[in-house]
Amino acid sequence: MVDKQTAGHDKLGDFAPKFADLNDNVLFGEVWSRESELSAHDRSMITISALISGGNMEQAGHHMTLGKKNGITQKEISEMITHLAFYVGWPKAWSAFNLAKEIWNSNVDLELTLRCLINI
Repeated sequence: MVDKQTAGHDKLGDFAPKFADLNDNVLFGEVWSRESELSAHDRSMITISALISGGNMEQAGHHMTLGKKNGITQKEISEMITHLAFYVGWPKAWSAFNLAKEIWNSNVDLELTLRCLINI
């Protein structure tokens, strides 16, 4: 089960309340909660792939941390990024590997990791 997301309201609630609402309640509340259609593990794999493809490494880092929590293994993330390298570009794969290595090798508490990645 996906945890209640509050990052939108926490980070942008005063500045962009509608965006915060859509982020927390629609994207993470309605879309991510449809686990009978697609597991959180698979949603994380897809989301991480999309973010790496677009070069959105700040968000990819957050989603890698979430993906690790959703059961993505080091072997899976490594294979996924290797595969993506040929489709989205070698530099994007290097950047993604740098993030993934830090996240999968870390023994730091999940909340601490999320705070560090969000505040890059």
